[in-house]
Amino acid sequence: MSGGQKMSHTVSFEQAASRVMVALDYDGTAEAQRLIEQLEGIPCYMKVGMQLFYAGGPSFIRELKERGYSVFLDVKMHDIPNTVKGGANSIAKLGVDMFNVHAAGGKKMMQAAIEGVEAARAADPSLPRPVIIAVTQLTSTNNEVMNEEIGIPGTVEETVVRYAKLTQEAGLDGVVASPHEVKSIKAACGDSFRTVTPGIRPKGAPLQDQSRVMTPAEAMRHGTDYIVVGRPITEAEDPRAALLSIIEELM
Repeated sequence: MSGGQKMSHTVSFEQAASRVMVALDYDGTAEAQRLIEQLEGIPCYMKVGMQLFYAGGPSFIRELKERGYSVFLDVKMHDIPNTVKGGANSIAKLGVDMFNVHAAGGKKMMQAAIEGVEAARAADPSLPRPVIIAVTQLTSTNNEVMNEEIGIPGTVEETVVRYAKLTQEAGLDGVVASPHEVKSIKAACGDSFRTVTPGIRPKGAPLQDQSRVMTPAEAMRHGTDYIVVGRPITEAEDPRAALLSIIEELM
């Protein structure tokens, strides 16, 4: 399914599942592996963030790939260009399907991530070309925090769209953003520019530390490409049923 294409009632289970990213927000691999076993056979993405990656390392990523999952390595690199180039090179060697950097690092830094991936693939042509995306503003950031604490003027949406344009200029594939900004991003960057949207909460789920949220179906109606869902699945009494319910909502 192409970027920006909205879900319809003819979408298959596999297509809907492939656009759901389960956030494995655990402090170790044992808990993550228990959840993975509960979700066995559902062709969703697995999102591995900093906490789990620092605990499980590259071997855990390889295990997910061996199980047949698509993997989004959510490490949000933000450093000098040369360091990001080296980090991207190492990440590409793991065979991940997607990873991210911070758009706030600037165009040269984002371009360095591409260079790192290209160097890894030149050395080993069998490696897949991962989707590289950039973080715009975290979904826990509201206007007050952005203006008064981070020191960026204007609205969150204006900043997100500016970062999205910069990301596209750098040659990256898309951005992480709140579902509330997807329409503006697509209008500025085109439907093929991908959006990954956290801050997804099924109806009735608590907001917890998220400020800018939507339900799964609302996010897809706004044109997003992937939704990230963590605690509503990982902390559910029956995680498999919770994930299947979200997938069904998207079909």
